[in-house]
Order: sequence, then C-alpha cells, then structure tokens
Amino acid sequence: MPLKIAIVGRPNVGKSTLFNRLAGKQLALVDDQPGVTRDRKEAPGRLADLPLVLIDTAGFEDVHDDSLESRMRQQTEIAIREAELALFLIDARDGVTPMDERFADLLRRADLPIVLAANKAEGNQGDIGIAEAWGLGLGEPVGLSGAHGEGMGDLYAAIRTALGEEKFEAAFSEVDAAEGEGFDDEILDRMAEIDVDDPNLSEEELTAALEAAGIDDAAEAEAQLAAREEARKRPIRLAIVGRPNAGKSTLINQLLGEQRVLTGPEAGITRDSIAVDWIYEGRKVKLVDTAGLRRKSRVQEKLERMSTGETVRSLKFADIIALVMDADEAFEKQDLQIADLAIREGRGLVFVISKWDLVENHAQKMRELSEMAKVLLPNARGAPVVTLSGLTGKRVDRFMPAVAKVYDDWSARVKTGDLNRWLRYTIERHPPPSVHGKRIKPRYMAQMKARPPTFVLMASRAEHMPEQYKRFLVNGIRDAFEMPGVPIRLFVRQSSNPYADKSQGRRKK
Repeated sequence: MPLKIAIVGRPNVGKSTLFNRLAGKQLALVDDQPGVTRDRKEAPGRLADLPLVLIDTAGFEDVHDDSLESRMRQQTEIAIREAELALFLIDARDGVTPMDERFADLLRRADLPIVLAANKAEGNQGDIGIAEAWGLGLGEPVGLSGAHGEGMGDLYAAIRTALGEEKFEAAFSEVDAAEGEGFDDEILDRMAEIDVDDPNLSEEELTAALEAAGIDDAAEAEAQLAAREEARKRPIRLAIVGRPNAGKSTLINQLLGEQRVLTGPEAGITRDSIAVDWIYEGRKVKLVDTAGLRRKSRVQEKLERMSTGETVRSLKFADIIALVMDADEAFEKQDLQIADLAIREGRGLVFVISKWDLVENHAQKMRELSEMAKVLLPNARGAPVVTLSGLTGKRVDRFMPAVAKVYDDWSARVKTGDLNRWLRYTIERHPPPSVHGKRIKPRYMAQMKARPPTFVLMASRAEHMPEQYKRFLVNGIRDAFEMPGVPIRLFVRQSSNPYADKSQGRRKK
C-alpha cells in the first residue's frame, strides 16, 4: 500500500509547498502569511517511483486552550498518529527555533519513523540551519527546497533508511489501478431510418425498427444493470458547499462520528477543501468540505480569494453537490449562484437546510422552502430538500440516502426503446410549435452518456427548436424516468429525412 506520510512543522516552513510538489498539483493553499493551512488534508502523491498518501497539516502551535490554534494542533496530532512516517520540516533560513525543539520532543514520543528536513535550502542559503538541525537529535537532516524541487533524491534515500527495507518495499504493493471513466456512446447512424413521429408507425413496427437498428431491449437492460453496478463501485465524490458558517464542517463531523474538520463560531474557519475517504453502507464516499463561498465584493483578503477559487475547483470535480444553507437564510443570491454553477457543471444537487433545531414551525417552513426552490431554481426541479441539525445530529440519517439516490439517478442510463416510446407519446400530445408555418419533426432520441445523463434528439429543422420546448422535453425526461435533482443535457441535431427523396420521386410522377 502507498506510504502514508504526515508533513509536519511550525507555521510557514513550507509544508503545503512540499505537499503540492509531491502531489504533483496545486492542492493546498500556499501564501507567505503563517497559518494558511488549518485542517489536515490528504492526497495521493509520488516521490520518484515511491507511491505516497500525503497528509498536509496545520502549523504546530504550543497551545492547549479552546482556541482555534489549539484545535489546529489537535488535528496535527491526529495526523501524526495516523501516519507511517513523519516528515518534520524546519526553515533552513531561520535555523532551529524553540518551537521546533518542542515539536521534536512531541515527535520523539510518537513512536514512528521520522525524517528531518531543512526546507528553503536553495543554493547555500540554508547551510547554517542544516547544521543547527543536527542538534534536534533526530538524525541527519535533509536539505531541500519544496518550491524548486531540490533535494528530492536525498529525501527519497532518507525515507528508505528511516523505514527499513521491508516497510519501504511494502509501499510498492497493491497500488490501486485508476478506475475507468464513462460509458460507450450509442451509434446514432444505426437509427437513421427510424421516425417516431410517423403516425402510421405502429408500436410493433417501432419495436421492430429499434431491433433492426441494433437496439435490443434485453441487451440494453443487461447493460443498464451492469452500468448501475459499476456506478456503485465508484466512490461518490461529494462536495459540501455553502456560505460561511452554514454548518458544513459540523455536518461532516456528524457523518463521520469524529471531530475530523475544525468547527466553531468563527466564520470562515475552513480555508482549504478537505477531502476525507469514508464508507457509507458499503459504498465508498469521498467527502469534500469546502471554504464558505461569499459574494466577490466581500472577498477582499487575498487568502480568501484563493480559498474561493479552491472551492469552485472542488465543485467542478465533484459528482454530487450538497448545498448547505442556514434555515433562516436559505436560497439567498449566493446560494442560487452556487446551485446554478452546480447545474451548469452537470452535477447532481441536494439542498441541505441546517440548524433545523432552531426552527419553530417545521411544516410551514418546509412549505416555504419547497416553494422557493421551485420558483427560484426551476432548472433544479425535484432536487431533494433535506432538513437536519448538524449540531444535535437530528435527521442527519436522512442526508446520505438522498445523496445516494441522486448519485444513482445521475449515473443512470435509459433504454433507447423506452426513451423513444416516451418521445412518441409526448409529441403526440404536445408537438413542437411550427416555425414560419413549417413543422419541426422530432425523429428519434438516444442517450449518449451518463454522469450527467446526456441525450441527443434528431429532428428536422433542429436549429429552430425553441428553448422552451427543449426545457419541456428535459423536464419530461426527468419526471418520466425518475431523475429528481439531476441535471439533464439535451442536444438537438439536424436529421435528414430518409423518405424525402422517395416523396420527391412520387411527386415528379
């Protein structure tokens, strides 16, 4: 299994910079201001050929009260307990400080391998600091630069020595293979002869035409089941988003049953997006707690701008978005913008109304919230609204079933035969409007992909299909095939009329 390393040290010694270097991407916020990292953050990484699980930690503060700094220290201590090796960073330019000495004492009591590294040792800048580091009694210090990638070979050798050969080799076994992505597209050309709008086409003829085009209901049902099973094996990437202090971190701690992320009355405690792997009723879940999103006019501090960008990136890489809102301030402008972004990115959506324990008239409030969601977010039609209290844990058990349902619907495939039978039924009762006196004729529909469900409608005069009618079809698909809270994409393409030449020939005769 990959080697689990906790990168630890006092504030602003370059832990997050080295974390990003080993992870191969900008996952942790980096700034000259001390104390940017507050929670512990995990990510896969690699040092040469050595697979790693990296834990970035808050800067060590020697405090034991109930302050934010004390809670940050507790998160660092948990990371040390969970790790197989501690990578202890000091700032080579500053030399050894009293805080470094106290941290070294803490690590000696932790009973795990330690690699001491003097960071920011570019060129000859850190020679004195490296020499001082010997005095910590943690073995030979490694001089390196996380910012410039210097000293990585020495770090690799030091990790190998600290672990011993047996543990070092164990890190190379059972490396998880990357999971496959996506589903095969249907070949639309096989359906070119099908015209579901033909009033003379009987149900039996439609079924025969679909089978002739290679659309076999039985085979599709089997593929549908296989796709559903495959979707259940994949981890659900669940991003918890919302405005500051809406209760996001409190909800995650309730779900996990531990104080995994920092919470408190201070708005904006979470700065990074914190990913936590979790198992819910046998299903893998990657929970992501994000920094609170504010209006741009309020994002003044550089660090908060960075946090907001990180949250938006996390939202784009998630499968399902849980939008957490305070019961008394739900569906405000910023909430609507977050929901709209989730829909545009094709993510499944669950509305979470937090602090439900403070609401007096539950029935009336629920009616108000449901009406607001319906009116203000018509594109999120049917998205579940889950009311709960993260503080007391009441009704939290309703959250994950709603998430799992939206995820399964988001991953679903509709059989082509069922889809075209529905299309035929729909256009018989609500045909598309005429444009300049000429009818738009929908011919057939196919689902091109899942996650999110994406459909293509072939039609004559496709470019004239009104947006209002497209929305009508999307809502119809969502209702008919039970996909509440799922964004559905519909593309309308021009279809040539396979009977046009024949009819022209008949007219000439």
